[in-house]
Amino acid sequence: MRGGGFVHPLIGQYGRMPKLYAERPFRFGRQFLADVFVVAWIVFWIWLGRTLYVLIMKLAVPGQKLESAGAGLAGNFTDAQHKADDIPLVGDKLGVPFGKAADAANAITDAGRSQQAAVHDVALALGIAIAVLPIFFVGLLWLITRVRWIRQASAAARLRRRRGGVELLALRALSGAPIRRLATMPDDTAARWRAGDPGIMDGLAELELRRLGLRTRIKTG
Repeated sequence: MRGGGFVHPLIGQYGRMPKLYAERPFRFGRQFLADVFVVAWIVFWIWLGRTLYVLIMKLAVPGQKLESAGAGLAGNFTDAQHKADDIPLVGDKLGVPFGKAADAANAITDAGRSQQAAVHDVALALGIAIAVLPIFFVGLLWLITRVRWIRQASAAARLRRRRGGVELLALRALSGAPIRRLATMPDDTAARWRAGDPGIMDGLAELELRRLGLRTRIKTG
């Protein structure tokens, strides 16, 4: 199956669907609330950008009135010119002022349209800017965090099911676990790890799995 954004490469890498959420309730709740927050954040800023656009577009009302007034005057002067042209002998001369007045009214119409276009451009630019920037920065931070966790958790879940994976998880815990968590391990943890002690291997592997919010089902042997 094609497509799937960043999920598709992860399926190919880990041989099955990637782990999108933690298995432990507390970590799962944090992830779920973070996702809800990001969605709400996006919706809020889109709403705010649209609201700002609508508010700024109200400044185009004078331009709309100017366009309407200019179009009305131009139509009236054009009609008057046509009527003046129908007058025998002097019609051509009488119609000239009306024609010039119609041209001036058309200029007013164009000015009204230009004012509306300028307001629209400003409203659109500000509306997009106020929505896109906050969405981009928060969305980028969320995406980087989620993708990094998905990669790590999917790899750890795969190691958890694989024979010999406990040693790699233990090594990962020793190199990457927070100091405060390592401090809860026995004082001779490093020596027992070097000696390949199964008990300490399991303890370190479980420490790494808990760090990622995964259940500590480890396949040994």
